[in-house]
Amino acid sequence: MIAGHLRREWCDSTSMLDERTAHARALFKGIAPAYGTPAEILSFGQYGRWRRALVRAMGLRASDVVLDVATGTGLIARDITKQYGCRVVGVDQSIEMIGRAQGLSDRVGADANALPFHDSRFDRLVFSYLLRYVADPPQTLRELVRVLKPGGALASVEFGVPPSPLPRIGWSVHALGVFPFATRAFGPEWAHVGAFLPHSIVDWAKEWPLERQVDMWHAAGITEIKTRRMTFGTGVLIKGRKRGG
Repeated sequence: MIAGHLRREWCDSTSMLDERTAHARALFKGIAPAYGTPAEILSFGQYGRWRRALVRAMGLRASDVVLDVATGTGLIARDITKQYGCRVVGVDQSIEMIGRAQGLSDRVGADANALPFHDSRFDRLVFSYLLRYVADPPQTLRELVRVLKPGGALASVEFGVPPSPLPRIGWSVHALGVFPFATRAFGPEWAHVGAFLPHSIVDWAKEWPLERQVDMWHAAGITEIKTRRMTFGTGVLIKGRKRGG
């Protein structure tokens, strides 16, 4: 495939999508030109540091072929190619987002629940802010593991809610008060993101606390699992390896 070419692997009709997937696609369609902005605001400017920590956690080599699922505008892929020179294949359900991505060898518009790749295809796999948007996180994670080579590394980053009382109070004031107000300045699409995202993070943290996420990774066939809470727990990094190899 020619580098930079965009291949679609889905039907454009949202009637074929589950509710969460359709909502996520609609949510990010209007904000693709400046996707990184809400992450920077909500992470207290730490989003770039979290990305770099995620890339370092993967143990990359220049010869690795990496799959970046939910690549968005390709910020993680750009960091990987710049630092390690790996070939990175990006997947995202949003044509608007992935169409602006940089640092990708190949771009594929596809659903993370039905990746258009053979089993055991990739040396490394990275995903960010993904499982919170799918209807069945364990099933989606199993699909990601399917295309990873045995022994291959898997790593992810997601927003979190601080576990300690004082940081949690500060986060709540910022995320539930300041953030929704600040996003209104960017227009109606951003206002919708501002109203939705903080509550989505809270709901995810309640339904999938870190210990339960680790259990989900184990059940999907991942071993050597390590976790790291970043910036008082507002960011969560998880990494591991596919069994075998």
